[in-house]
Amino acid sequence: MSKKRLLAIIVWFAALATTGAIADVTHTPLDGANPSAATQRDAAEAVTRRLLDEFRTIKMPLSQAVAIAEHIHDGSRTADISLDISGPPVYRVRTVKDERVWENVIDANTGSVTETEISSSLTELDPEYLGNIIALKSVELELSDAVRIAEKAAAGSALAGGLMKHDGKLNFVVFIASGDRLKEVMLEPPRSGR
Repeated sequence: MSKKRLLAIIVWFAALATTGAIADVTHTPLDGANPSAATQRDAAEAVTRRLLDEFRTIKMPLSQAVAIAEHIHDGSRTADISLDISGPPVYRVRTVKDERVWENVIDANTGSVTETEISSSLTELDPEYLGNIIALKSVELELSDAVRIAEKAAAGSALAGGLMKHDGKLNFVVFIASGDRLKEVMLEPPRSGR
């Protein structure tokens, strides 16, 4: 999943309703928007404000949703997670183990699984996402570790994250709600000896 796609998912949902890692905090992922499109930027900022307002009402942290999803398939690892506020707030979590990927929808207030699980074989994934899943096997850092580091670095709470390539490097990208801003934290995970 690309960084733009992850951010687009977050914005789209909002519009509808100690490890050796290196952290790079960017204060808003909307900084790269086309400056000549003031109206579009204003609309994106309004959507971000709505997302942050809704996020403040959620009772369960993203890290707990990761733990719940990984417990469903013991030994699985979280590949990505995003907050969906198009209806009642839920976390959409993709976990992976062996040759399977599962997507679970977890209520952001109660922690219950709210929809039927979607299961896929790695062979069914688009090449970019498959590359990220394969790369996940080569890093020691878990997404839950990246979330914890990002929350501390950006002084806020995570609402989405995942592993992706950026400028040819493999990074965890975590979006953090910090005050009235949406921050992006990139972490370059240490590579495993596996």
